[in-house]
Amino acid sequence: MAPAPADGGAESQRQADRLKQEGNALFRKERLSAAIDAYTGAITLCPNVAVYWTNRALCYKKRSEWAKVEEDCRRAIQLDSQSVKGHYMLGLALVNSQRLSEGIKALEKSLELGRGAHPASYMVEEIWQELSKAKYIEWEGLSRERTSQLQKLKVVCKEALRNYNSLSNPAADAPEEQLNELEEVFKKAAKTDTPAEVPDHLCCKITLDIFRDPVITPSGVTYERAVLLDHLQTVGKFDPLTREALEPHQLVPNLAIKEAVHAFLSEHGWAYKIR
Repeated sequence: MAPAPADGGAESQRQADRLKQEGNALFRKERLSAAIDAYTGAITLCPNVAVYWTNRALCYKKRSEWAKVEEDCRRAIQLDSQSVKGHYMLGLALVNSQRLSEGIKALEKSLELGRGAHPASYMVEEIWQELSKAKYIEWEGLSRERTSQLQKLKVVCKEALRNYNSLSNPAADAPEEQLNELEEVFKKAAKTDTPAEVPDHLCCKITLDIFRDPVITPSGVTYERAVLLDHLQTVGKFDPLTREALEPHQLVPNLAIKEAVHAFLSEHGWAYKIR
């Protein structure tokens, strides 16, 4: 339930709601400055309604005014800690302000809240896409750092190997076999950061993409929740593979696969890249 207006008057709430509706209409027409003025008017009348702040933040997002997006979203979250849009746009603002780690946390929170409220909504998919981009950027930075460190360490190890061998034979180079073994060691160390195929058991049978929110059916098949819910609604209430009758309430979260996906992504950040 929305908090009462600042002055406690129902008339102020009605005026604020009218300004919000006006702002919504202006936003749809891409008249962002006018929409911002309308939402600001609503906020002035009723500053304790979170949606007014997130609506204005959406206008600022359209204009890439990330500092203002962050400010409005933080206020919205103070008023409504369960605001999916508040956490989502805060995450975007932080990522676009080069505060990647903070942004990822906010996006993860919005995804958690979104899945709880509307697991099959477009919003959940949009949040996942943005979170994946941010996580991939994070992995790229860490991967470059690890690669650089490994390269430096390899050079040091090769030099140490040559120095060790020169003690017994100053004119000799390090044996080729030893150098090859050293190369193999570093190749294995770099394997985690080398893109490869995602294991089949971690991918949805329909999308062939890595699971995000896996659910298992009574027939024992695991699917991506949003994709399966869409199938049940638009195609028919049956399991896509087994063709057995299936209702949405029969879907159970596959926590084992979800944990396996989390572990895999933690080790192989390249898998976040959107195809």
